[in-house]
Amino acid sequence: MASFLVEGGTRLSGEITPQGAKNEALQVISAVLLTDETVYIHNVPDIRDVKSLIELLIDFGVEVEKTNVNAYKFTARNVDLDYLETDQFLKKAATLRGSIMLLGPLLARFGTGKMPKPGGDKIGRRRVDTHFVGFQKLGATFHYDGNAGFYTVDGRQLKGTYMHLDEASVTGTANLVMAAVMAKGETVIYNAACEPYLQQLCNMLVRMGAIIEGVGSNLLKIQGVNALKGTDHTLLPDMIEIGSFIGLAAMTQSEITIKNARIDQLGLIPDTFRKLGIELIFKGDDIYIPAQDHYEIEAYIDGSILTISDAIWPGFTPDLLSIALVTATQAKGTVLIHQKMFESRLFFVDKLIDMGAQIILCDPHRATVIGLDRKVALKSIAMTSPDIRAGVSLLIAALSAQGTSEIHNIEQIDRGYQHIDQRLNQLGAKIIRKE
Repeated sequence: MASFLVEGGTRLSGEITPQGAKNEALQVISAVLLTDETVYIHNVPDIRDVKSLIELLIDFGVEVEKTNVNAYKFTARNVDLDYLETDQFLKKAATLRGSIMLLGPLLARFGTGKMPKPGGDKIGRRRVDTHFVGFQKLGATFHYDGNAGFYTVDGRQLKGTYMHLDEASVTGTANLVMAAVMAKGETVIYNAACEPYLQQLCNMLVRMGAIIEGVGSNLLKIQGVNALKGTDHTLLPDMIEIGSFIGLAAMTQSEITIKNARIDQLGLIPDTFRKLGIELIFKGDDIYIPAQDHYEIEAYIDGSILTISDAIWPGFTPDLLSIALVTATQAKGTVLIHQKMFESRLFFVDKLIDMGAQIILCDPHRATVIGLDRKVALKSIAMTSPDIRAGVSLLIAALSAQGTSEIHNIEQIDRGYQHIDQRLNQLGAKIIRKE
């Protein structure tokens, strides 16, 4: 198990470019299975989850060529469906939550799919009912083998239908859109997720020949087509990484410029961090964060305590609540962090409390943070990363703390952040990787 040794108390400075979006990558790379023509994808992040998905596609017989540092060429001309029956597939797919996104394309193009119970972060219940109920509405049959722990879906003749999703699941919507683009007739998906990453997937599918109306809204209309063609697609920068860099700059009193941030796609993220008192200056498509000795949490107009909570898009993404929470620990003022979607995501605050942060964990979903306003520095400790976002939150805390901290299980961080130690060290951080 690898670890980071992190020497805190150093101010960082310089420019950093965010990686391609992890969540978008898992969707659009899965979509290459929808055509036998070549698909080019650019700005692909070099992270474990994405590399694992690409390896899975190679095992399926997809021709994959790395054309540049962060660019790939995919041709799914000779897909080996027999691979679905192998123990190797079940073992590999089970370790990667994003593997469930392969079901929609497999079902659309080949009429069948099989998937083990997905892995990923242990952040609470992450049900997959939305995916399979939607597949059934399209005319597929679904079977779950509880003993073996895998799902089987069959649907040779998918037919368009109306479906009202019980939750605006991002992966669920993506999967159902990919299944519906080649179903016979019209599919209407209401209460669809509408994150920028999903919009990117839809726009990519339209360039491939799909007919999709309502992109960017929660009502999608899809006319099925017989076949899709190849395309060229560039991923958005990762909004979670951008938010992480904003929090890092504030916590370490650093002057950082985030390059090519696609500010138009960030939604509430900049304004939410501004509510924590962080100064953000937009320079074209770059975000400049000046060094701040102090930053003060806003209160509501009536004087009540600020609440930051997650919500489906266009609300504040749940992936950044951990970052907002750790950033608030050195602000002036008090904020309630309300994590609505996942009940195990706030448990990492125990580590922050051990470091000296003043946090009251009210229940699995809510934590009250009383900012220290830098009057007391966080202490260095040894800790373990429980999931991707908590891992980076602990890394930010360690970089702002006095002394040297040790973070174990950094494989979790590597799943979502590309070469994070090397990139932050270029800004002046002192992070040593221990294998």
